[in-house]
Amino acid sequence: MPRDTETTRRALVTGATGYIGSRLVPRLLEEGWTVRVLTRDPSKIERRRWVDDVEIAQGDAAHRSVLAEALADVDVAYYLLHSMDGAPGFTERDRDMARTFGIAAFEAGVGRIVYLSGLHPAGRLSDHLASRVEVGDLLMASGVPTAVLQAAVILGSGSASFEMLRHLTNRLPVMVAPKWLENRIQPIAVRDVLHYLVAAADLPPEVNRTFDIGGPEVLTYREMIQRYAQVTGRTRRAIVTVPVLTPWLASQWVGFVTPVPTGIAKPLVGSLIHEVVCRERDLEELVGAPPDGVTGFDDAVRASIESESGSRPEPGTVDPARITAADPSWAGD
Repeated sequence: MPRDTETTRRALVTGATGYIGSRLVPRLLEEGWTVRVLTRDPSKIERRRWVDDVEIAQGDAAHRSVLAEALADVDVAYYLLHSMDGAPGFTERDRDMARTFGIAAFEAGVGRIVYLSGLHPAGRLSDHLASRVEVGDLLMASGVPTAVLQAAVILGSGSASFEMLRHLTNRLPVMVAPKWLENRIQPIAVRDVLHYLVAAADLPPEVNRTFDIGGPEVLTYREMIQRYAQVTGRTRRAIVTVPVLTPWLASQWVGFVTPVPTGIAKPLVGSLIHEVVCRERDLEELVGAPPDGVTGFDDAVRASIESESGSRPEPGTVDPARITAADPSWAGD
C-alpha cells in the first residue's frame, strides 16, 4: 500500500465502525491525513460518507499477518479495540490482541500509537476497567511511543453511556436507583475527545504515558440526570438511591428500561462503582485545548441532540442498533 505522496502522513484507524472510530476518520481526513482503516467486514463501512477517501485493510486485528500489512508505512496507529460483548474471557482476548498489536506496530516502525482508555481512580477496579488499563500498559511497553488518553463518560448521541443517561431520564420521572448515582464523574463531549485524539498524533516521540481528558465540570450521575432533564425541557426527576442494587441487578434494570443491551449495560454499570475525575490536564498543556475551549455538559447535550436531526427527538426514540460502546472508562468503544 504505497503512499500517495512523499509528504502525506498516514494514520491507521482500528475500530473504524465503532462510535469513536467512525467519527475520528473524517476528522483525520479534514486535517490532511491519509487514512487507512482496518476492518473484518468492509461492507460495514460501505455507507460511510468517507468510504471512498480511505484505504481499506481487511482482516482480523488478532492476526500478525493482517497487522503487518495494515501497519505498513503508518505514522500513527489508533487503537480503538475493546471486547464488550458480555462473553467470558474478554480479559485474555484483549490482552492477547494488545500485545500482538504492539509487537506488530514496533516491527512495522510505526511512529506512535494512540489509545483511548478509561479514566479511573487508584486501587481495585471493575474487571472491564482494569482490562482497559492493562491494554494501555501493554501498548506503552511495546517500544512504540504511546499516548493513552483516559476518558470518563463521553457525551454524544449513540454512545452507550449517553443513551443510558438519556433513556433513564426520559422514561423515569421517578426512579429508585443504585447508590452509585452519587459518585463524581467528569464527562467529556465527543468533539473534545476527537480533538485530543487527533492532536495526540503530534506529541514528541519521547512522550510515552497516560493522559487524563475531561470536560470542565465534575458532576454526580444524579446531577447529570437532572441537568439532562433541564436542558431537554423535562421536569426535575425524583430520585431515591438505595444500597441494595448489585451491579448485576442494576444492569438488568438498565437493560429493561433503556435500549442499551444488557451485555453492554453490565460492564457500564460495573464501572460506575468508581469515581472518575481527572487528576491532571497535561495533554491540554502539550497540544492545546479545543479551538472553542472544552465543552460544558449542557452544551454537549444540546450538540448531541441537534446532531441527530436538527431538532430534539421525542422521548424514548432511538435505534438500538446504533448504540455502541463508546466510553472506555465504562468499558467502551
